[in-house]
Amino acid sequence: MKDRAGRRRARRFAIGTAVVVALAGMNGPWLYRFGTEKYHQYKINQPEYKAANGKWEIIEFPEKYRQNTIHAALLRTGKVLMVAGSGNNQDNSDDKQYDTRIWDPVKGTIKKVPTPTDLFCTGHTQLANGNLLIAGGTKRYEKLKGDVTKAGGLMVVHNENPDKPITLPAGTKFTGKENGKTFVSKDPVLVPRAEKVFDKETGKFLRNDPGLGRIYVEAQKSGHKYETGTEDNYRVQGLSGADARNTYGIAQKLALDKKDFQGIRDAFEFDPVAEKYIKVDPMHEARWYPTLTTLSDGKILSVSGLDDIGQLVPGKNEIYDPKTKEWTYTDKVRQFPTYPALFLMQNGKIFYSGANAGYGPDDVGRTPGIWDVETNKFTEVPGMSDANMLETANTVLLPPAQDERFMVIGGGGVGESKLSSEKTRIVDLKADDPKFVDGPSLEKGTRYPQASVLPDDSVLVSGGSEDYRGRSDSNILQARLYHPDTNSFERVADPLVGRNYHSGSILLPDGRLMFFGSDSLYADKANTKPGKFEQRIEIYTPPYLYRDSRPDLSGGPQTIGRGESGTFTSRAASTVKKVRLIRPSASTHVTDVDQRSIALDFEAEGDKLTVTVPKNENLVQSGWYMMFVTDGEGTPSKAEWVRVP
Repeated sequence: MKDRAGRRRARRFAIGTAVVVALAGMNGPWLYRFGTEKYHQYKINQPEYKAANGKWEIIEFPEKYRQNTIHAALLRTGKVLMVAGSGNNQDNSDDKQYDTRIWDPVKGTIKKVPTPTDLFCTGHTQLANGNLLIAGGTKRYEKLKGDVTKAGGLMVVHNENPDKPITLPAGTKFTGKENGKTFVSKDPVLVPRAEKVFDKETGKFLRNDPGLGRIYVEAQKSGHKYETGTEDNYRVQGLSGADARNTYGIAQKLALDKKDFQGIRDAFEFDPVAEKYIKVDPMHEARWYPTLTTLSDGKILSVSGLDDIGQLVPGKNEIYDPKTKEWTYTDKVRQFPTYPALFLMQNGKIFYSGANAGYGPDDVGRTPGIWDVETNKFTEVPGMSDANMLETANTVLLPPAQDERFMVIGGGGVGESKLSSEKTRIVDLKADDPKFVDGPSLEKGTRYPQASVLPDDSVLVSGGSEDYRGRSDSNILQARLYHPDTNSFERVADPLVGRNYHSGSILLPDGRLMFFGSDSLYADKANTKPGKFEQRIEIYTPPYLYRDSRPDLSGGPQTIGRGESGTFTSRAASTVKKVRLIRPSASTHVTDVDQRSIALDFEAEGDKLTVTVPKNENLVQSGWYMMFVTDGEGTPSKAEWVRVP
């Protein structure tokens, strides 16, 4: 009996083993992946791994607070302003549903903020008073050729009356003298009065040069038969007498071609204390995809963008005065592609890295150089490798900012090109003859790489995609620290979320990094399923925060003038090796011209640390900064906010 029972147990064991082996054979890949993933999770959570590579964590907001974040900026309150506008969603645009959130990364709270207009694809920069200037955005979404049902385009309205301007309301009808076709304006337009021209020598009157206004018009009805093929003069319906004689329109081809995005003129300051938008004087030019850059005197330069009829602003740049809240044109004209990477240099000139985020001719305004805004002189900087792949490249002012060395990272071909560059290029603008030289390469060609300066003078470079908008499942789940002192990359922990178009990164006051957005064109490798906007936030904790302790910092003045000193308290004062002022980021479309890390001289005595701010106003722009101290191990303190008046 015992032998039979033993044989039954043996038989059951054999059958069970066979079943397990069979299941293992059928599910081997799954079991392997399951085991590999378990081991990976175990490995990346080990203290020694995090101390060497850092750690990534995903944050998902409650559903009612989620949005398609396009823009983000760190406010002087330590909170993060997250702006979607219509969030690259045509339905939101049509319904005038615009979103903004404020997130407190310390408390974890989220707040909705009323958004006054469609700030999708706006421009922004930090102001000296701690507000964030926001200018431009979206008036109308693009329409691809097959989706355009009504012929339309640019109508240039002429006013030959030298005595008064004329305003034509939205809905004004223009009828062609030759083609007899009628088109309707979509917005109001103010046409200035004509300018009287006299002979300079005799003073004799010569002519009136008409005032010009531009407006987008559409046919009254759908269909190809309402298209025009040639230039025509257009009578303005509803006018009489002298107005009818002096006012007319001229249009070239009005067709069913693709219609690009159209910009707006609106501008706002966001108040981080009141947590609301404050409307200021609108720009003279409507702009979609503009860059805002601080100048020597604290005024703000607004450059490029698509205008209110969807054309690239023709080099008509303008300046915002934070004191008067008004805009004025610059004297000179210079054209750039949209979202050009423009940085204030220590000599007061503007450095253009050549990086940009897209729209514009492939042969206009794409060469890197140094621009004197006052004289309009532009000096090219040679040596750029992969110069045809600077769209969607990132540019970062390497720390410390005093060295005036810039790195241009990755990039791709113009438009929807499959080309992408694995290059990094570095230029020393303090050299007698500045030119780009190649830095260490990335592993893959990378569009949309994110780059953030850290308090220990390293730069985290993360994410991006090999192809346009992550096409063909090409997101790059890699991150690396760039060390300026050794000109080398160090691979660190891989991010968990792919980031490409409409993504960005922000350094937080506690030394961590926040990543937002990503707008893949497709959701699969075969490019058959539409992509979904990435609403999850990801936080990267660098290796330096996994050490035994970090230096403390407290008790100093909130305001320190240029060339002046302030004394702070730190029990670790004797171990401090670096003090940095880091300007808070305002990030969008691989463009963050605000961030810079400035080295401060300092002296330590006991638990007191006295720091001195450099005198150069172009190096240390007025405004609020995070001040970090870093010890000999490279571990930073939490930031103290300091205002440079």
